[in-house]
Amino acid sequence: MWVAGEVAATVEKASQRTKIRPPAAAGLFYAGDARRLRATVSELLAEAQPSAKVLPKALIAPHAGYVYSGRVAAEAFATLRAGAQPVARVVLIGPAHFVAVRGIAGPTVDAFETPLGCVPVDRHALSAIADLPFVIAADAPHAPEHSLEVELPFLQALLPNFTVVPLVIGDAVPQDIAEVLRRLWGGPETLIVVSSDLSHYHDYDTARRLDGATAAAIERGEWESLGPNQACGFLAVAGLLVEAGRRRLTPQRLSLCNSGDTAGSRDRVVGYGAWVVEQTAAAA
Repeated sequence: MWVAGEVAATVEKASQRTKIRPPAAAGLFYAGDARRLRATVSELLAEAQPSAKVLPKALIAPHAGYVYSGRVAAEAFATLRAGAQPVARVVLIGPAHFVAVRGIAGPTVDAFETPLGCVPVDRHALSAIADLPFVIAADAPHAPEHSLEVELPFLQALLPNFTVVPLVIGDAVPQDIAEVLRRLWGGPETLIVVSSDLSHYHDYDTARRLDGATAAAIERGEWESLGPNQACGFLAVAGLLVEAGRRRLTPQRLSLCNSGDTAGSRDRVVGYGAWVVEQTAAAA
């Protein structure tokens, strides 16, 4: 029979074996206090315009500070409010902003943390793509990266229990990303979230024109026309479009604006858009 000290030592050893990626954007891109963060996310979701009931298979959402892009992101994530599908796994992909990546980087950690708690990493899903030559295991690109992290509080507020497959995109091609998505597509238990902002640092009117053209290209599935001038996460978006097109699925626009419409000046703005790809039985 174990004594209390032995139990405590075992628990401590188990916690030491659990590798957690701590938040890098808390207090910067969103509130670092759990109560304030929960209230902010709830308010943004409550303000999201109700849309026709859909069963989202994939979402495209921005990843700037919530004061700038939170309203647009909420339009994407609000499609999950109906709770009509049992999402248990989220494949979360976005660009690497800080650390160069050759290919697509999955983490070795066991969980991603935000002020709202820890989200377990789906190690089984990462194992399913580990044999692909362009997929690497590396924590360094994830450590400072905000593009994935800022989407998690919305998911935590809406999904009772889920695992995450965090993938940071570096030097890759859209077909690589499409192959990853093909393997992880799954059924209604799997949601794909692509994290990307649109144009950067143009004046307001130029950004509106550029982002309007980019939005139209996304909605036509024209992934070849996307580049770094259109969206920082253009590779992740293009990869989704390749696989969605193969399954005859089309993104539907939910919102399109820029930081000049939300909290910034109109001299140098960043564009934001939200789209949903609806699951159909034929495309499963």
